[in-house]
Amino acid sequence: MESQARGGTRWRRFGLVMVPSVAATAAIGVALAQGALAASFSVSGQEFKVSVDRLYGEGFVQYGASVNPPGPGREPVAISAFERAEINNLCQSVVVPVPFIGDVTLKIGAGSDPSNPVIADNLFIDISQLDAQAVFTNIDIGVSVDDQSRGPDPTGEFTPGSFGQQAESVVLTDVEQTAWATSAGTFELTDLSLSLHTGKDECF
Repeated sequence: MESQARGGTRWRRFGLVMVPSVAATAAIGVALAQGALAASFSVSGQEFKVSVDRLYGEGFVQYGASVNPPGPGREPVAISAFERAEINNLCQSVVVPVPFIGDVTLKIGAGSDPSNPVIADNLFIDISQLDAQAVFTNIDIGVSVDDQSRGPDPTGEFTPGSFGQQAESVVLTDVEQTAWATSAGTFELTDLSLSLHTGKDECF
């Protein structure tokens, strides 16, 4: 099991986001080997939005943890991880306040061709909110996080014996997600496009 930490579990608010569903997102400049974040990793302090038409994932696990944005306290997340994911029509957006200009939206798109999807291996996603249609194959809900047998090895300071879930595979459609961070061993963004927009022009 990977020994590098992703942060401890904070259960008080974790139940708000721990649901039997997952999503995937593109991240800028985050592609760390074996899908594990370094112990010093901290998020930017801004969540970002992601929409996906369809995601097919193999080897799925999900469990609770927290992220460390600037300022006091930590934020609870549901960490969703895949051994492999194929993503169709991915959109990511983040709104950044820029001095003397105001809000600027950075938007990334990829995988617009259904026959040439985005491919990710050892994908980890820190989710705070998700809406989607989901179909799971051979799902186990309530499996101990340290006894999970599918997907990438869980990383972080999780509580031994705490709640987790896993599935052989999953198909999600009409995904709308808010996330703090993402990492992947490899992330192939096919038909990548990047654009800047004055004001708010988010994926959803």
